[in-house]
Amino acid sequence: MMATSRLFGRCGGLLEAAKAFSASFAYSSSSSSSGNGRGLMRVIPVSPQLGKFLGASEASRTDAIKKIWDYIKLHNLQNPANKKEIICDEKLKTIFAGKESVGMLEISKYLSPHFLKSK
Repeated sequence: MMATSRLFGRCGGLLEAAKAFSASFAYSSSSSSSGNGRGLMRVIPVSPQLGKFLGASEASRTDAIKKIWDYIKLHNLQNPANKKEIICDEKLKTIFAGKESVGMLEISKYLSPHFLKSK
């Protein structure tokens, strides 16, 4: 026990500074997320089709993609032979321009028109 305190005794100031920094960083991060956000986290109006799918008239891009992936996984819509391909059911066809299947990386491309420009 004595050897441990002697070993880390000189680092006490550094540990306190690190704790203070991490506490201030956590506070500033949480305060910015409670607002409207910026970029991908900004909540913006969505099209009626996407709004019906999400159950909300406004959403951030990240929340929309998360809910779409939750739906895909819940209904087992990934192609078992190629996990990068999503097989669209009728509900997904409404937001993916009527496509039968969509690639994993194409999701954001097909969602882009559904996010309406704010005035």
